[in-house]
Amino acid sequence: MPAVPVALPHHRYDVVIEPGVLDELGARTRAVAPAPMALLVFDRALESTQLPRARASLEAAGYETVSVPFPGGEANKTLATVQGLYEVLLERRFERRAPVVALGGGVLGDTVGFAAATYLRGVPFVQCPTTLLAMVDSSVGGKVGVNVPQGKNLVGAFHQPVAVLADPLVLKSLPPRELRCGLAECIKHAVIRAPDLFDWTRSHLPELLALDPESLAELVARNVAIKAAVVIEDEKESGVRAHLNLGHTFGHAIEATVGYGRILHGEAVGLGLLAAATLSAELRVGARELRPRIEEVVGAAGLPRRAELPDDARLFEAMALDKKVAAGKIRFVLPERIGSVVIRDGVAPEAVRAAWGSIRS
Repeated sequence: MPAVPVALPHHRYDVVIEPGVLDELGARTRAVAPAPMALLVFDRALESTQLPRARASLEAAGYETVSVPFPGGEANKTLATVQGLYEVLLERRFERRAPVVALGGGVLGDTVGFAAATYLRGVPFVQCPTTLLAMVDSSVGGKVGVNVPQGKNLVGAFHQPVAVLADPLVLKSLPPRELRCGLAECIKHAVIRAPDLFDWTRSHLPELLALDPESLAELVARNVAIKAAVVIEDEKESGVRAHLNLGHTFGHAIEATVGYGRILHGEAVGLGLLAAATLSAELRVGARELRPRIEEVVGAAGLPRRAELPDDARLFEAMALDKKVAAGKIRFVLPERIGSVVIRDGVAPEAVRAAWGSIRS
């Protein structure tokens, strides 16, 4: 399968989606980041499965490989975790050309990427996403960062990887709940700008949930192409890249108030898509039948459509801390129809309450 190029004015890299590509990690990394050493940060859950493949490939390519486990979970997406990575990098005297490799899901990739972005003012960063969510979304585009008690991803940077290697074969060991979380981001991409992908995803959900390799590879490739196109148009989120936040203003508030890990990111995004569709109808941006169309696919993907939420005051407080707030106004990405979204701010609180009410159990 051909690579999806991400060609920016200052930087270019490929997202390679290919069964078995993890075994080529060393050679592909050396082609873009030749150095004596490499730091390999891996999810502990991969220690007996994917880690040996990745480490053997790096060592075969001539890297002295320092492997560091990452405990996983949003609770560890913190500055304290980044400080721990700095200490390893400094103790082993890593230089500016030495690559940092992230082997795991989106939480790991964001955290390790932030360390790579800030150590020595930036070192080469390689993404090896092992979850569907990370493959189709967080590994592409250069957004890296950590959470703080006040909210999600409020401390971060833009630091593009030098390579992204997505091996669909690793998804065979992905827990069903994590697979469904990745599908939420795929549905989001389709609602933003791909009606054909929306219909394809809906019709192929049985194969995708059954981990059919060909269907998964096509899903990843089509979603990466969308994400790459948006990033190329607007790398630093000054325009259309903000569209990728569809569902996230609601979703991040859910995560921050309910508790990271109790509702996973993809589950929160799925709920956020439904709330955004309701708000769109309340503001007469999109037709009322849009919400049932999106809800049908979200439900068929096995994602929650309702959740126990805190009171509106706490939710509004969390939204007010969202990094997309501008001039004190909460900005919402709203679907007009499948394949098109708009941004609205200055929304009446009553309409937002109705949106929250539509997903509260």
